[in-house]
Amino acid sequence: MYVADNKMKDKVVIITGANTGIGFVTAKELAKREAKVILACRDPQKGLAARDKIIQSTGNKNVFLKPLDLTSFISVQEFASEILKTEPKLDVLINNAGTGTLDNSLTRDNLPIEAQVNHFSPFLLTILLLPLLKSSAPSRIINVSSIMHKFGTIDWLDRQAKNRWQHRRVYSNTKLANLLFTKKLSEILSGTGVTVNSLHPGAVNTDIFRSQWFFVRFLLSIVFLTPFQGAQTSIYLAVAPNLKSVSGKYFSNCTEVTPSKKAQDDEAADKLWKMSESLIFRDKKSI
Repeated sequence: MYVADNKMKDKVVIITGANTGIGFVTAKELAKREAKVILACRDPQKGLAARDKIIQSTGNKNVFLKPLDLTSFISVQEFASEILKTEPKLDVLINNAGTGTLDNSLTRDNLPIEAQVNHFSPFLLTILLLPLLKSSAPSRIINVSSIMHKFGTIDWLDRQAKNRWQHRRVYSNTKLANLLFTKKLSEILSGTGVTVNSLHPGAVNTDIFRSQWFFVRFLLSIVFLTPFQGAQTSIYLAVAPNLKSVSGKYFSNCTEVTPSKKAQDDEAADKLWKMSESLIFRDKKSI
């Protein structure tokens, strides 16, 4: 658990999926530390309720809601455009939102929901906000991944799941993608003052598992962490002064750990980057 009370006064933080679970706790804890916190949420009603709770519990009125639907690249572009127009700086971007949905449908961008929400849209959002992050350096990007990355492969990342077993596989694939994206982006950003790290929050009792099989939820409940416990590593990566120059690393329980060999594969990281560009910017100029 991260107990240091480092203040974040005058810092601007964006957290996706901040209306519930570890995203909500992370937002509240950073608001306590006096940061300006922007909640990027899909559901405006739930987002406003979360904002009001955070303001009431922390006394920090610099907490704002901005709509963001990660199932839509248009929504991501509109969100990023609004941020670039209205925010003079961005100190921390936390790509926290994720889904383990069993929905077999495709998004309006013709991608599996899990793949787009967990990887492709965070990839796009991060790339679009890089100019602001660079001009705000030293700044930080934090990608919430999972130990489930050990079971993933990027070769199956954009394929539509047909059953519950395949959904588990797709989820693992997206979590591996989070780590490979972190690895490649940290190399690209070397020397810019912008760091990027990823983390495993632990098996946290949040809404992400609400559509899973009952026995899966039951087994996970035995070792579930609370959202407060699960948010500690995100908070640590956002706040800790000793991490100012640390980049491209993977953390669990507020400690740097070694990811799977799959997540250290340079060739796979390059392949994922090219795949992501190809699928996101299909008829547009590459980044």
